[in-house]
Amino acid sequence: MATGVGEWHADDPRVDALVNDLIGAIADKWTMLILETLEDQGELRFTQLSKLIPQISQKMLTQTLRRMERDGIVTRTVHAVVPPRVDYRLTPLGESLGEAFCGVWLWAEANLEDVAAAREAFDGRERA
Repeated sequence: MATGVGEWHADDPRVDALVNDLIGAIADKWTMLILETLEDQGELRFTQLSKLIPQISQKMLTQTLRRMERDGIVTRTVHAVVPPRVDYRLTPLGESLGEAFCGVWLWAEANLEDVAAAREAFDGRERA
């Protein structure tokens, strides 16, 4: 259980291991973008995801979706049609993760100007 920023009280070492593993796997740019896109759009085909996140390569999209599927965050449905069709959808677990990360977007919105000012001040010191 979290008792404060940076303070974890885990009675079960498996929880600590899972948190460390998931933070590394989930808190990356691509997972966050896929999570947000599926949350906003619902079920999407691989090609639709690729178009909605144009900066991601096909290889990275495939790798990230496979990892998300392994962690139970998305479901992958293969339709037996020609050409093959594969759809992705958030699981209830993935939806709850999206809700947890929603705080990051709220924080970013609330602190946008402060972060911009801090970056500008830092960059100014670096140039000097």
